[in-house]
Amino acid sequence: MARYDSSLQSQNPISQAQNSVETAHNAVTQAQSHPSGQMINQAGRAVQRAELAVEQAYDSDNKEAVRQADEQLAADEAALNSLKPTE
Repeated sequence: MARYDSSLQSQNPISQAQNSVETAHNAVTQAQSHPSGQMINQAGRAVQRAELAVEQAYDSDNKEAVRQADEQLAADEAALNSLKPTE
């Protein structure tokens, strides 16, 4: 029997981008709290994944939601780029 996802949100590119940006934000926040090389690298990978998700969401109708996600991601990326590893 096929399994169907009961959430339409998981199929929505904007929601995927927003979720990915939130994950990246959390990773950057953790890297700010514990700026080890490993945490900074993990946050960098999360930011890269979020950039791809936002890029894909730009084809959506809700440009404002995508713009907001992109702005949050840009702020997190700037914060990440200012971090120096403590190790």
